[in-house]
Amino acid sequence: MQRICVIGGSRYFGKLLVERLRTAGHQVTVINRGSASPPTGVEHLLVDRNDEAALMAVLDARTFDVVVDQVCYTPVQAAIAARVFAGRVRRYVMTSTIEVYDPATATLPALPAGTHVPEESVDPAIWQVAIDLPWHDDAYLEAHYAEGKRQAEAVFTQASRFAFATVRSAHVLGGGAQEFTGRLAHYAGRITQGEEITVHAQALPTVFIHYEELADLLAWAAAADFTGPVNACSDGSLGVHDLAEIIAAQAGREAVYRTVPAGDAASPFSFDRHYAMSNTRAKALGFPFSRATDWLPVAVAEALAMSVAPTD
Repeated sequence: MQRICVIGGSRYFGKLLVERLRTAGHQVTVINRGSASPPTGVEHLLVDRNDEAALMAVLDARTFDVVVDQVCYTPVQAAIAARVFAGRVRRYVMTSTIEVYDPATATLPALPAGTHVPEESVDPAIWQVAIDLPWHDDAYLEAHYAEGKRQAEAVFTQASRFAFATVRSAHVLGGGAQEFTGRLAHYAGRITQGEEITVHAQALPTVFIHYEELADLLAWAAAADFTGPVNACSDGSLGVHDLAEIIAAQAGREAVYRTVPAGDAASPFSFDRHYAMSNTRAKALGFPFSRATDWLPVAVAEALAMSVAPTD
């Protein structure tokens, strides 16, 4: 049994992670602002993680073996956590994102065309941190989501006094209504209604992970001893056309596409730049990934069920 603190953990794969940890017999504490109550048997601390004094006070004398941080988006939040949990925790795991590799938001090392991006392409040990940017402004943060994650990783790596690992998640799907981004539901709805899907002229593939698999991987990362970043994605990359055709086949409809001009926004998962991740490191460390095409049909069926209007 370990004492594990989950920051966030109120929805989707974070909620499932808390349930997995509790079922495994760990002593689990959840820290959030109270948007949802954790399962029975899980300690719940209500506090805004951005309020350093309040966070320090609510933790009191508690210590943990591991913290899993689901909701760290900025270097400011990372710096607060690094100070507050110094001396309180042995290991810290941050949930990050595939977006850290997006070449549209950062200058990264050039790779051969089509290469699945390895972790070393974004090294938090040398990434520059700018705490004084307007990270508290919601509009700024939304526009700089990827950079916020990169800099948060950098703060923990460069300044923390505990072992640090970061899990860079692929696009998460599955769970029907639990998939709060609504991206798979977007496709299911448009295809069943015969509406256009906007795509780039050369839509490049990306990678995905099922929300249950991500919860399992985070639980595995909490119990492991590796440090640094690991990419989290199921085997097999898919382009927007691949995804749409799987949905269309299950719906018994045809997908209708409209190509957008270069530089214009398109439907979710249509990318005009390649940054699909490699999961080689996580595999070498011992995590067995599924294939995306094994779980995607069930995720699609859940999304299609949501797109059917109820009848009286």
